[in-house]
Amino acid sequence: MSYVFHRMPKKSLPAAVAGDGIEIIDSTGKRYIDASGGAAVSCLGHSHRRVVEAIERQARQLAYAHTSFFTTQVAEALAEQLVSTAPSGIGHAYFVSGGSEAMEAALKLARQYFVEIGQPQRKHFIARRQSYHGNTLGALAIGGNAWRREPFLPLLIDAHHVSPCYVYRDRLAGESDEAYAQRLADELESKILELGGDTVAAFVAETVVGATMGAVPPVAGYFRKIRAVCDKYGVLLILDEVMCGMGRTGRLYACEEEGVTPDLLTIAKGLGAGYQPIGATLASDRIYDAIVDGSGFFQHGHTYMGHATACAAALEVQRVIDEDNLLANVQARGEQLRAALRARLGDDAHIGDIRGRGLFVGVELVRDRTSKAPFEPQRKLNAAIKQEAMTRGLMVYPMGGTIDGKLGDHVLLAPPFICTPSDIERIVERLGDAIDAALVSTGALAASAS
Repeated sequence: MSYVFHRMPKKSLPAAVAGDGIEIIDSTGKRYIDASGGAAVSCLGHSHRRVVEAIERQARQLAYAHTSFFTTQVAEALAEQLVSTAPSGIGHAYFVSGGSEAMEAALKLARQYFVEIGQPQRKHFIARRQSYHGNTLGALAIGGNAWRREPFLPLLIDAHHVSPCYVYRDRLAGESDEAYAQRLADELESKILELGGDTVAAFVAETVVGATMGAVPPVAGYFRKIRAVCDKYGVLLILDEVMCGMGRTGRLYACEEEGVTPDLLTIAKGLGAGYQPIGATLASDRIYDAIVDGSGFFQHGHTYMGHATACAAALEVQRVIDEDNLLANVQARGEQLRAALRARLGDDAHIGDIRGRGLFVGVELVRDRTSKAPFEPQRKLNAAIKQEAMTRGLMVYPMGGTIDGKLGDHVLLAPPFICTPSDIERIVERLGDAIDAALVSTGALAASAS
């Protein structure tokens, strides 16, 4: 028996014992291509020598110092690295231990900002349906993942949701990108006015939607229109790049491609590449200055924030990405991955959409391509794909409820930035075989034929 309280206690899991580049090795010696980076975490793969050595150096020198007593040189260096490469206007980094903590910090910082500047009536947060911002209570409340929220609704603060930017299903026939983006911006403005223009604190969105919908990018111009609406009513823009940031889309920050600077930006996952738990909330100068010029302290904190060893790992990860020019590889291998998926799966009647940016790619499955009708949730097609992929030595990140929290299946791919062309070929071959097998094992093929 296991004494670990696993997230799925009834399921027997293989034991991972080693990592080697883009592969994880289990206790039987079987190798798995980590084509999802765990959960879009392992951007440098496993056992990267430089990162391991950086952790060892820092642990020998100073593993941890509480941030109410000290700063550390490595935390200062990491903050400088992140701010120097961030969109203009981002001035400071607040280090935590992961993505959910980063979102909690962003929500609290947004609220305290308005208290500091004399607008305490601003209490409402607006996000998008089918978003995911973390599993702590504040982040879960803001998120739009209905399935994750439902059991805990009595514990969650009130939050408000508008439509996602979901071209495959929600853009109208004949509607241009410009018109679609404007329609969504108008919806946000209507929601702000409904709540009261001077009572809304922030709008929260994933720059590229991750786990819940499967690498859904916005249409061109969407975030510029959203930024304009936020500015019109004094609402902060919080962008969640926990999954899509730190180079995953081919840009260090995904919002660079949108031409906008958020007021608060959350990062994690690829920040430390899984070598140590770390996340950060990046804050604009005006928010930082409001705190400094007001009460003088942020009324929030965690024991392990600014952890020296975690900062050392993250700093080395970011140096490797820069010095090895890995963003160029992300862009090239991302184009190859999407093209190869279309070649292998594009004619399949049950592949509705292949989308994404960089090495952040989603494949949405459908029962009928013309109507875009999804498979029945009880078939658990996404779970079958995961199992068939694992059998073939491939880790992918499938999920159900793509459309509304109940209906729809997709597979998310987020392989390491170090992938080679041959690695991409192996990933696509194994995934294609896994999808074919899952469609058979779940009876999905027979159902769609009838």
